[in-house]
Amino acid sequence: MRFVLYLYRRFFPVFLGALCFFSLVLILVDLLMNLWQFISESVPPEQIVRVMVLYIPKTVSFSLPLAILFAVSYVLSDLYAKNELTAVFAAGVSLFCFTLPLLILSLLLSAGLFFFEDYVVVPTYARKVQLQEQLLHTEKSLNNDRLVIIAEGGTVVYKADYYQDELQELQNLLVVTRTEQGELLALFRADTAVWNGSGWELRNGIKYTFSDGELHLSPVSSETAVLLTEPPETFRNNTVAVDTVSVREARTYIARLQRAGLPVAEALSEYYKKFSFPLVVFIVVFLSVGLSGKTRKNVLLISLVFCIGAAVLFYVTQMVTMLLAKFGYISPLTGAWFPVILFVVLSGVILKFART
Repeated sequence: MRFVLYLYRRFFPVFLGALCFFSLVLILVDLLMNLWQFISESVPPEQIVRVMVLYIPKTVSFSLPLAILFAVSYVLSDLYAKNELTAVFAAGVSLFCFTLPLLILSLLLSAGLFFFEDYVVVPTYARKVQLQEQLLHTEKSLNNDRLVIIAEGGTVVYKADYYQDELQELQNLLVVTRTEQGELLALFRADTAVWNGSGWELRNGIKYTFSDGELHLSPVSSETAVLLTEPPETFRNNTVAVDTVSVREARTYIARLQRAGLPVAEALSEYYKKFSFPLVVFIVVFLSVGLSGKTRKNVLLISLVFCIGAAVLFYVTQMVTMLLAKFGYISPLTGAWFPVILFVVLSGVILKFART
C-alpha cells in the first residue's frame, strides 16, 4: 500500500501539471490562429474569453494521452535514475506489480475519457464552433439545392431543386416510389412540399401511375404525407463528421445513410473508433512502463523518445487501418479496433522483457 501511495504522490503532480500545460498551449494556439479575425470583427474581449472557455474540454481531451505519457515516462525514468526501482525490485516487487496502480488508473481514465468526450466535449465544442461562427459571421447555411435522396432502402427516391430549412420546404419536388425489386409503383410531382411534423404535404401535386400500359394522372391526396416521411434533416446541407458528434447522434446519422442506401463504411469506422480510441490512454501507459529504463544514461530523454515514437506509430497504424476500412478493404470494426489490440499485445511483450 505504501508503494501505491508513494507512486501516486510522484505521479499526480507531474500529470496534472503536464495536463494544464498542454491544454494551455492548445488554447493559446487556437486563440492566435483566430485573433486577427476577432480583432477585425471587433469582437468584445468577454466573448473571446467565452469561446476559449468552451474550448477547454476539447483541449483536455487532446492533452490527456500526452500528459499521462509524459508523467509516467518522467516518474519511472526518475525512479530508475535514482536507483529507487532497484530497491523496489530487491524487495521482491516486480515492475508489473509496482506499476499496476498506474495501469488500473489508465483503464479508469480511458472509460472516463469516453463519457467525458460524449457528454462534455461534444456539446461544448459544438457551442464553441457555433459561437465563433456567429462572432465572425461565418455561419453555414443549412439550405441545399439540386437534391437526390434515396430513402426507405431504395424504395423511395426524392429529387428537388431546392430545400429551404427555415420553412422546411422542398421546391420543384419529384418523388419516385418502387418495389424492393425496383419495379415502378408511382411518381409524384409538386411545385412545393412542406413538412408537417410527420410527413411531406405536396402543394399542387400530381400522382402518376402506370397500369395496363397506360399512364394515369390524379391529384395528390392527403394520404401522400403518410408515404413520404423522410425527415428534413436528410435534406439539409449538413454533412456530419461522426467524430464530432455524440454516440447517439452518430447512430442516427448512420441509420439515415443506411436508409438512403449511401456508403456507410467511413461513418461506421469513425463510430467504432469512438469506443476504441479512449483506450489510447491505457496503451501509452502500458508502453511507457515497458520502455522506461532501457538505458542508464539520459533516461528521461531516451524514455520519452521511445514512448513518443511508439505513440506516433500507434496513430499512424490507426490512420492506415481507418483508411483501409473507409475504402472497404477491411471491415469498419477491424479498422477501429485492430491498432488497439495490436498495441496491447505489443506492450505486453515489451513489458515481459523489460528490465526488473
